[in-house]
Amino acid sequence: MATTRIMPLHIGKGRTESRAISDIIDYVANPQKTDNGKLITGYGCDSRTADAEFLLAKRQYIAATGRVRGADDVIAYHVRQSFRPGEITPEEANRLGVEFAKRFTKGNHAFVVCTHIDKSHIHNHIIWSSVSLEYDRKFRNFWGSTKAVRRLSDTICIENGLSIVENPKPHGKSYNKWLGDQAKPSHRELLRVAIDNALSQSPADFEELLKLLQEYGCEVSKRGKSYRLKLSGWEIAARMDSLDEGYGLEDLRAVLLGKKVHTPRKKTVTQAEPPKINLLVDIQAKLQAGKGAGYARYRLVVHYTWR
Repeated sequence: MATTRIMPLHIGKGRTESRAISDIIDYVANPQKTDNGKLITGYGCDSRTADAEFLLAKRQYIAATGRVRGADDVIAYHVRQSFRPGEITPEEANRLGVEFAKRFTKGNHAFVVCTHIDKSHIHNHIIWSSVSLEYDRKFRNFWGSTKAVRRLSDTICIENGLSIVENPKPHGKSYNKWLGDQAKPSHRELLRVAIDNALSQSPADFEELLKLLQEYGCEVSKRGKSYRLKLSGWEIAARMDSLDEGYGLEDLRAVLLGKKVHTPRKKTVTQAEPPKINLLVDIQAKLQAGKGAGYARYRLVVHYTWR
């Protein structure tokens, strides 16, 4: 998977806030690119009214904190994800885009994931609100965010048996410091996941297993009788016999000979259902609570036949 840098969405010259956010949402949610909207997923918002909800969140943030910025204010952030042609289905790409956005924003920001299938390569457009779901803080872009985006995307790809971009340029803030050591799998955990995926392809022998690992972007080397594995983006190779029980050389040979059953240690990611939001009721409640007239004009965008 290839990922680009985070792109902050500013108002820009000659555009209102409403126009700025609606333009990008209209582009990424284009039904001709998203299989008539089937490949669009919203989290913390309804994808059909995400532009209005993002703006409403910003006004709630200003009301709660009193912080107001000028034309350089960031309304939302945009990330693109591209997948190797023929490697993933549109539905799976959309699911991984949602997983990426949840983990990157730690589930604290509303977002929309739109999967485009109009090009030879399937790719996601991910737009998330700069304001948190609690309206008490904003997402702040940080030095090294490009590396953080790439590392998290690579982690998710490896967890799902997909290829990654090799030899990313190291720079910026440590991903560990930003996301936290608990959120990022270790090199050995990722290697175990790669082995799990390779074994799921039922390789005929150990040599075929090593070839599958190489196809997954794993560098394989041998020193004496010891095999060493290293994934792209990691500096130090790990001995296969150091990957814990079930992943050593003898264990894997026994599995391939049918003498032993392999039990994967791959961690599963449980995704919570996006919260259901009745935007009309929410806005009406805020109007009754004495909010300004600025909330009223957003009521127009929710007069849909809800599914």
